[in-house]
Amino acid sequence: MSQPAAAAVAAQPQGQAAAGRQGGGLGQSLAGIVRMAVFWYFASKFFGPKRAPTEPGLLMSNLFQKGEPMDMWMYLSENDKFSDFGNEDALIWHETNIPYAVWTPTSTRTHTLTYYPTEALKHNGSLYAHVYFSRSGYPVDPTDPEYEQKSAFGRTHPIVAYLRKSKAGHKKSLLGDSDESEEKLPPKENKESEDKEEGPVEYISYWKPNVTINLVDDFTRYPQNNIPPNVAPYLNVDPTTNSYYPTVFFNEFWLLRDKLTALNKTVKELTLNLEVSPISMTKWQLFLQIEQSFQVHRSYGSMLEGEADELKRVFLEGNPYLLGLTMIVSLFHSLFDFLAFKNDIQFWNKNKSMEGLSAKSVVLNFICQLIIFLYLLDNDTSWMILASSGVGVCIEFWKIGKAMHVEVSLL
Repeated sequence: MSQPAAAAVAAQPQGQAAAGRQGGGLGQSLAGIVRMAVFWYFASKFFGPKRAPTEPGLLMSNLFQKGEPMDMWMYLSENDKFSDFGNEDALIWHETNIPYAVWTPTSTRTHTLTYYPTEALKHNGSLYAHVYFSRSGYPVDPTDPEYEQKSAFGRTHPIVAYLRKSKAGHKKSLLGDSDESEEKLPPKENKESEDKEEGPVEYISYWKPNVTINLVDDFTRYPQNNIPPNVAPYLNVDPTTNSYYPTVFFNEFWLLRDKLTALNKTVKELTLNLEVSPISMTKWQLFLQIEQSFQVHRSYGSMLEGEADELKRVFLEGNPYLLGLTMIVSLFHSLFDFLAFKNDIQFWNKNKSMEGLSAKSVVLNFICQLIIFLYLLDNDTSWMILASSGVGVCIEFWKIGKAMHVEVSLL
C-alpha cells in the first residue's frame, strides 16, 4: 500500500482500558437509566400499536443461514460512496471464512493498522469505512461476472466524528467578586477569551481509533409492512426477494470521547483497531435501548454532557458486584429520603404550637440547605441528588411559614 493510505501492522487484540474519575451521583444516575430502559421496554410491549395479522407469504426472512461462511472486505475512502473495488491502496483489511452468527474461535477477527492522514483529513476532512460481506467465494464488485446480488451486501461508517469544542469553564466564586479564570489571566487575554466563547459554536474533527463490526444473530421472520421501529433503520432488504441481508451493526457503545484523537496539522500517523464479531439479538437490542434512554434523558435535561461516558466507564472499570450493591444502596437512599420528607411534612402540618421548638433554628436550617443546594448545583451534581436537595430546600422554606407569622402587605 502507498503511504497516504494505510500501512498494515501486526494484528493484535483491541484494548478497552480507560482511566478517569467517576462523577458525583453515578449510582443514582445509573438507577435512573435502568428504570427508563425497563419502562421503555414494557411501554412498547403493552402500549405499542397492535400488529395486524400477517399472511405467511408476506414474511421476510434472512437470506443467509446460521453458520454460513462469509468473506469480508474493508475499504477506506474520503467519499461516502464507493465503487473502486480494484484499488489495492484503499483495501485495508480482508478476511475469509467467517462463520455467521455462531460463537467459535474463528468467529472473532481483529486487526490493527497505522493510517497516515492526508492534508485534507487534517483540515476537517471526512473518511469513511466501506465494509462488504459476501458468501465465501463470491465477489463484492458488481462489475465482476461472478457477482450475485443475493450473496453480497455492505455498509458504510464514518471514521471521523465532528464534535462540539469543549469550552473552558468560568466558575464564579461565592465569596468573591471575580471569576477563578479571570484571576489567572491578564484583563486583555481574558476579554479575548470571553469574546471567543460568545462567538459561533466551533466543531472539531476527531479520529475514531476503534471500529467494531458486529454481525447480529437475527433470523426473525418480519412482516413486510410491520417491521419493529427499532430494527427498521438497520434492516437491509433485497428488493428482488423481499428478504433481508444479515444486519451489520457498528458498535460504538464503549467508544468514549476521551479515546478520540483530535485531527490537526500536527498529526502524523493514527492507529486504527478493527474487530469483526457476532452479537446476540438481545445484547444488540439492549445497546439500542440504553442509547435511546440516554437521548431521552438529554432531551429532558436530566443528563449532563459527558455523564453517559462516566456511566459507561463504571461498567468498564467497576466491579459488577460493587456496582449492584451501589444500585441497591442508591434505591434505599431514595426511599429513606422520601420517608423522611413525608414524616417531616406530617409533623409540621399537624403542629399547632412552637413550644420546645426554635423559629431561629428553622430559618438557619433553610439557609444551610440553600447553600448546600447551590454548591451541588455549581458542581454539576447528578440530577437525582439535586432533586432530593431541592425538595429539602422547599420543605425548609415551607416550615418557616409554619414556625413564624409572615405577612405580605402591599402599600
